[in-house]
Amino acid sequence: MYEKISLAGVDNTEWLRLRKTGIGGSDAGAICGVNPYSSAMKVFREKTREDVEEKDSEAIRIGHDLEDYVAQRFTEATGLKVRKSNFMYRSKEHPFMIADVDRLVIGEDAGLECKTASAYNADKWADGNIPLHYIMQCYHYMAVTGKKVWYIAAVILGREFTFRKLEWDDELIRGLVTVEEEFWNNHIIPGIIPPPDGSKACDEVLEQYFHTAKKARAIKLTGFDEKLRRREEILGFIAELQAEQKQIEQEVKLFMKDNELADSECFRVSWKNIDSTKLDSQRIREERPELYTDYGKVSHYRRFEVKAA
Repeated sequence: MYEKISLAGVDNTEWLRLRKTGIGGSDAGAICGVNPYSSAMKVFREKTREDVEEKDSEAIRIGHDLEDYVAQRFTEATGLKVRKSNFMYRSKEHPFMIADVDRLVIGEDAGLECKTASAYNADKWADGNIPLHYIMQCYHYMAVTGKKVWYIAAVILGREFTFRKLEWDDELIRGLVTVEEEFWNNHIIPGIIPPPDGSKACDEVLEQYFHTAKKARAIKLTGFDEKLRRREEILGFIAELQAEQKQIEQEVKLFMKDNELADSECFRVSWKNIDSTKLDSQRIREERPELYTDYGKVSHYRRFEVKAA
């Protein structure tokens, strides 16, 4: 049903490389388009780039550090004991599917996913709800391990502890496997870029694949006139909104005059003194050309412009 890959002695860099060999639980919701913090394009970039990207943030650190606490609270609330698994699991039937699970439930054909959530996201857990991308993550783990139940427990910081129970769903798991298989075989393996989604990750993928233009090469642009007209319309809206934004900021500055801080019941505004030092590259080029030549750094990029015909 699955093979076990030992994680004993595996450092974080090697673990990240292992994750590039398949679709993991945290990728499932992004590929299905239900993860508000990720996308299919981001997964494509992570799986196809040559290097590994070390991720670190306060949210990631909190989630990692509180994992044991969440598991302990789950045991206290349910009486079910859990244990860590020092393995990564790979489905034998669908080798592109991997699972790096938080806990396994002792004496039950089940696993446990541990989450921490900001108090600002408490509403997403209200009335028995679970954020949809976490649901897909749990069903992905069921699909890989074959376990019929997956629990998800969450500490909502400063608010409450809660947990849910998800049970095997043939139709949902079959659909999830199909979506992941199509993404792996149609995009990851052949290196074919998914449809653009407007994300930063998409910009980075396009830059990676098409870094340099072929000189004096032009192609016929077909099928984009309406989209480019819409782009011009959007740029007009942006310019108007930016002007309105700037006007509001100027009105606040005029009100503040030479005061550094201003407070209201809703906002805290600062207009601080900032000192910065920048090299005068034009002067260096003129007065010390040898230094400019030795230390100047040439950057290569492609500029995108649209002009009316």
